[in-house]
Amino acid sequence: MTNAEVTYNDVSERNVFTNGDTVTGQVVLEVTKDCKAESLYVKFKGKAEVDWSERHGQTTVTYQSKDKYFSIKHYFIRDGNATDSNLLAAGSHIFPFTFQFPLEMPSSFKGSVGKIVYLLETRLSRSMRIRSKDTIKIPFVTQATLTSLECVFPQTPQHESKDKKMRFFNSGTVAMDVNIEKSGFFQGEGINVLASIQNNSTREIKPKYCIYRKHSFFASGKRKLDTKDLLKEVGEPIPPSASQTVKRVITVPHDLEPSILNCKILKAEYRLRVYLDVKFASDPAIKFPITILPAAQASAVAASAPSTAAGFGFGSFGYQNPPARDTFNPPPPYEFYSMYPSLK
Repeated sequence: MTNAEVTYNDVSERNVFTNGDTVTGQVVLEVTKDCKAESLYVKFKGKAEVDWSERHGQTTVTYQSKDKYFSIKHYFIRDGNATDSNLLAAGSHIFPFTFQFPLEMPSSFKGSVGKIVYLLETRLSRSMRIRSKDTIKIPFVTQATLTSLECVFPQTPQHESKDKKMRFFNSGTVAMDVNIEKSGFFQGEGINVLASIQNNSTREIKPKYCIYRKHSFFASGKRKLDTKDLLKEVGEPIPPSASQTVKRVITVPHDLEPSILNCKILKAEYRLRVYLDVKFASDPAIKFPITILPAAQASAVAASAPSTAAGFGFGSFGYQNPPARDTFNPPPPYEFYSMYPSLK
């Protein structure tokens, strides 16, 4: 009996790969008795997939889509007719390999009906024998480049207003004018929210805050949406016939997965919802799109993007930048990827 196993070497303490990282590892064969191999290879590949079904009357329709990013195969043994190099003696055999991640890949992702995965796969073929194979996933998080940060990590303040006229068991109006200092935030960073709230109704109201995720999956011209509230906070009540300026810092959870905006068939987005809890009425709400990046990349914009929190009355307190990862280069043109072999 022959068993094949593929493993890789950790690249960091967190065991997470990023743009341009080198993947080193080995395929280990455990051979119980002498045998001849037809082929042995290791494959490095990345892909995105979505797959879901919907009922339309008596018919079930399945929606599927795939996006293959790369597939690189390296043979250790290839010529099935060779005699010497294909003979495997009993014992352990180690075959080292090296690959490199392309520069512009979306982060690993697992959603309700879709995923983005990066894999190492090995397969041993022998005559008149069942193929022995093994697969292992590689965790990957995109590291934004200085160029892409300008697009996905905007520093422009956001502002929205909302008002509502009360009916039924309430009377009067409520209104809010809400500002946040930017659109992009790191894991663990505080979102400074400044809200001017007017309660011209006959009941007290409470400002509430919610960070929620928005996963979108695309296939055959259809979109499937999956949303989930992740964090909720409640402010102090505002009495009837009163106006207040409310300041709140909503901390992005440290374990929140980064946004994914660079995949054709799925997106992982986030929103900050600021709303007023009004009894016996629908709650007026404002939704701000926010982009989440890994905390390890905070230093990439620290020098070129000064905080605007002071302009909203928050002073100098706020987020402390974590240690920086190694520096990185701007992305190459798309023609760069012609160096990779065609997908198989």
